[in-house]
Amino acid sequence: MNRTAVIALGSLLVTACGQSEPPAPPMSADLIINCGAMIDGVSKEVLSQRSIVIRDHRITQVSRESPARVTDAEILDLSDYTCLPGLIDMHVHVDGVPEDFDDYTIYLRRTPEEARALAAKLGKIILDSGFTTVRNVGTYQAWLAKDLRDQIDAGDVIGPRIQFAGPYLTIPHGGGDMYIPSVDDSEIPDNFRMGVARGADEFRAAAKANVDGGADFLKIIASGAVFGYGGVPGAPEMTPEEIQAVVDVARAAGIKVTAHAHSAESIKDAILAGVDSIEHASLGDDESVSLAVEHDVAFSMDVYNGTYTAEVGEAHGYAAEFMQKNEDTTEAQRAVFRKALAAGVTLMFGTDLGVLPHHLGAKQFAEMVKHGMEPMHAIQSATSIPASHMGLESDVGALTAGRYADIVAVRGNPVDDITLLQHVSFVIKGGEVINRQSGPATRDALTD
Repeated sequence: MNRTAVIALGSLLVTACGQSEPPAPPMSADLIINCGAMIDGVSKEVLSQRSIVIRDHRITQVSRESPARVTDAEILDLSDYTCLPGLIDMHVHVDGVPEDFDDYTIYLRRTPEEARALAAKLGKIILDSGFTTVRNVGTYQAWLAKDLRDQIDAGDVIGPRIQFAGPYLTIPHGGGDMYIPSVDDSEIPDNFRMGVARGADEFRAAAKANVDGGADFLKIIASGAVFGYGGVPGAPEMTPEEIQAVVDVARAAGIKVTAHAHSAESIKDAILAGVDSIEHASLGDDESVSLAVEHDVAFSMDVYNGTYTAEVGEAHGYAAEFMQKNEDTTEAQRAVFRKALAAGVTLMFGTDLGVLPHHLGAKQFAEMVKHGMEPMHAIQSATSIPASHMGLESDVGALTAGRYADIVAVRGNPVDDITLLQHVSFVIKGGEVINRQSGPATRDALTD
C-alpha cells in the first residue's frame, strides 16, 4: 500500500472513531418567531413556514425551521399567522385628529402639554395598527413631531419610528399656514407660522431653519390644501424659484424634499425644481406623470381618505369649502393613481393620517388594489419601497437579517384578502411585542 493510501485510510479511521469537528455552540437569541407564512417585503411570493431569530432588536436569521440550539430566548408561535415587515406610512400628522376640522381654533386653545399628550396617544394608536415607521409630513405646531420622536427613542412613550419635516414651508395664507378667517394673523402665535415665507430668499432662510432644527426632510406646500381656508387645490402657491430655493438647501444638507401638490402645473414645477416626491397629485395630467417617471420622482397618494371625509364631514361640521374641495379631488386623485401605476411611477403608501383617524390607515390598501395595484405591490408600497426612499433600507421595510425586528402578523393571507391588514393581530417593534390582540403565549426556547 502506498503512502498516500495509508494517509487516506488513517483519516477515515479517525473520522469513524468520532474525532470530527465539534458541534457549533448554541445560538444566542432574545426571541424566535415561528410564522406559518411570511411576506418578506422584497420577494413577490408568500413564503411558507419561516422562523425569525431576533437578537439585540434586530433580525439575525430567517430560516425554514426553528433553530434547535438556542439560549436565552423565548418562542412566539405564530404558526396560524402570516408575518410581514412592520408597515410604513409616508403621510402622517401627529398634531391633530379629523374632528379638529370642525373648528381650527382648537389648535390655539390646546396647551402645549395637551398637544404633547395628544401626539403621544396618536403615536401609540398608529403603532398598534401595524405602522412601525412613519414620515410625519409637517405640523402646525413646529417641532411637536421631533419631541415625540425623541420621547419614543428615549423609551419614555411607545410609538413608531419617525422621520419628521418640522414646520410646513408655505406662503402666507397658503395650504400650510395656520390661517383662520375669524382670527386675525396677529392673534396666531409665531410658533404656528415658523415656515411661512414669500420669495426665494425667505424660503431659503425658512428651509435652513428647518434643517438647523434637525428636520429629516423638508415639506413644501406647492399648491393649496383641501383642508385649508382660501386656497384652491389646483392653484399653484409657491413659485418655481421658491421651490428651487428649498431644494437647494435640502441638497446641501443631504436630505430630501416632498411637495404637497395637486395641480398639474405645480406638480411639474416641483419635479423640474428637483423634489423627490409628490403628495396627492390629484389633478395631475399625462405630462406630469411622464415627468415623474423621467425624473424618478415618487408619488404618495391618499386614495382612500376622500371616502371617509365624504361620509362623516357633514355630520362633523366641516366647512362647506372643505367638502367641495374633497369632492373635486377624490375621484380625480384615483384616476391619476391609475395612470401613475400604469406608467411605472414609484408609488408609496401615504394615508393622510390626521384627515383620517389614525387607527384606520390600512383601509387604503383595499382602495389601492381596487384601482389596479397587485396586492403584493401594495404591501411593498408600504414596506421596502418607502424604506428605500427614506434611506432606511438597511433598517426597516423587509424581513431579512440585519434589519430591525419590526414585524406585524395577521391571521390569513393578505395577498388573497388585502383587507386583513386592517386587523393586525400582532405588532412587534425591535423584537418587543407591542400589541397582541389575540394569540398564544410565549414559552421558553429549547436549549438543545
